[in-house]
Amino acid sequence: MKMFEYQDAIKEAIASMHGGVALWIESVPVKEVFNGKVVWDGEVEVFSVKGHPRAGRCFAWGVRRDDDKGWDVTAVLAVPPITTPQLAVKAAIAAYAKRR
Repeated sequence: MKMFEYQDAIKEAIASMHGGVALWIESVPVKEVFNGKVVWDGEVEVFSVKGHPRAGRCFAWGVRRDDDKGWDVTAVLAVPPITTPQLAVKAAIAAYAKRR
């Protein structure tokens, strides 16, 4: 899948999850280590979000689905205290751990 198709899939997911229109800004590499183990090592896409009442930015990334038919997208709004891609990854990991 080409990069713009990946970004389009993330834009659609952001609109579906949070509303507004997402415009890509940049990709930021993030590596998160917990207890000496790498728990995330990848690119986080940074988007501006137009039309959202609380957030002007969103941090998002996708993981290819097992059936290879799309992406499982995580999209975290930039609402304090989440202000960086690194903090978005930490928050998503913490939320996932709580659900388990």
